[in-house]
Amino acid sequence: MAEEEVSNKHVILKNYVSGFPKESDMEVKTTALKLKLPDGGDYSGAILVKNLYFTCNCSAKDRVTIGFPDLFFFRRHPIGDLLWGLTRWEEYSVIADPETRFKIHNNLPPLFNCSALLTGMPGMTAYAGFFEICSPKKGERVFISAASGAVGQLVGQFAKAFGCYVVGSAGTKEKVDLLKNKFGFDEAFNYKEEQDLNAALKRYFPDGIDIYFENVGGKMLDAVLLNMRVHGRIAVCGLISQYNLEQHEGIHNLFCLITKRIKMEGFLVFDYYHLYPKFLDMVLPQIKEGKIAYVEDIAEGLENAPSALIGLFSGRNIGKQVVVVARE
Repeated sequence: MAEEEVSNKHVILKNYVSGFPKESDMEVKTTALKLKLPDGGDYSGAILVKNLYFTCNCSAKDRVTIGFPDLFFFRRHPIGDLLWGLTRWEEYSVIADPETRFKIHNNLPPLFNCSALLTGMPGMTAYAGFFEICSPKKGERVFISAASGAVGQLVGQFAKAFGCYVVGSAGTKEKVDLLKNKFGFDEAFNYKEEQDLNAALKRYFPDGIDIYFENVGGKMLDAVLLNMRVHGRIAVCGLISQYNLEQHEGIHNLFCLITKRIKMEGFLVFDYYHLYPKFLDMVLPQIKEGKIAYVEDIAEGLENAPSALIGLFSGRNIGKQVVVVARE
């Protein structure tokens, strides 16, 4: 019987990325692919998948040299199981490492109503950073930068549900309104309209900040350090303001880490995947009861993936940036 052959569209890197990435740094190509697993070698536990959706993350810019690995939602071929995990920007992929793929269970909500929330990086990152690193206590004061993004909007809702006072920053009036009116933040502000970030934080946190979920870095981090309370905790998830700078900005207020005995810790979500069942135990009841809201920014077609990725660095997206590769 002849092996089935399909066309496999994929995104490749054309140029080494220095500074801000451009769409012209990437190229969409199509090659023929036989729907057959490679023989021998490291492929004994491999599976062939058809990619359905993938998410764009700012950190992908630092990984483009190895083919844009990112979070995908895919269907195993030909069996039909739905899974999520890491793979390349293409229509079909061979996934060799079983530790980078997870089955989507049938008791989850419909795949794409809250797929990015339930299945991988955004939800797990928010959960790990807030609960595992920051160890919140009810009534504590929480600040989240880039709060309307994929992770920030969830951290804020987790914190509110836990009983914390929550403030977020974002870069447009529309995003600020989302934080207060859809995601239930106590307060939110547009950092672009604030001439003095230190004064802005004092306005919203007159008694100081217990927990800071860091997504921005630079001047925002410097201002936050001045406003942290003694024994405050900072989870460093991202530094979007620094990713594309040729020379990174320095931080001037690190002495606050000593005087205020602040815990500041960077993390990668991959280190917490063993907690995925625990995360689902917490979040699924909230989802089913309609207590968690989520916003996704959807681009249709793999050919629009480069544009979707570039848009992250200018704040064009609202919520998690998702690219639809195939609907089924």
